[in-house]
Amino acid sequence: MYMYPTYHYEDQVFLERQFPGLSGFPGFPGQPGFPGQPGFPGAPQFPGPPSGSQAPTAPPPAFIPQQQSASTFAVDPGAISFCLFRNTFIWLNNGASFWYYPVFVGPRSVAGFRWNGRFWTIFGIDTRQINSFTCF
Repeated sequence: MYMYPTYHYEDQVFLERQFPGLSGFPGFPGQPGFPGQPGFPGAPQFPGPPSGSQAPTAPPPAFIPQQQSASTFAVDPGAISFCLFRNTFIWLNNGASFWYYPVFVGPRSVAGFRWNGRFWTIFGIDTRQINSFTCF
């Protein structure tokens, strides 16, 4: 099952303020990379990922870490920001889990690359869908 990213207008504005003059971040609404995902009317269109926001060149670790404790609240964006540009294992509220490599944390979402078992794919998710995470 593929989960389309969930982005919020506040995160788009935050990203544009943090990285002005970008050249196209595929996967954000209205950008190529996620077919069928329309942009928000009047929302800024982003030109590209921040420098250094490329997919990792190596696969994630070959093990699956043990989940420490489940969260009953939404994941704090400040906490997951410590995992930026690091291999991170994520457990979702729906039971799914996967290796992730975050490159952007907004007020309510995280963008980065998800390991699909063979290669990294761009992926974004609402922090409220994350049950817990650990990074290495």
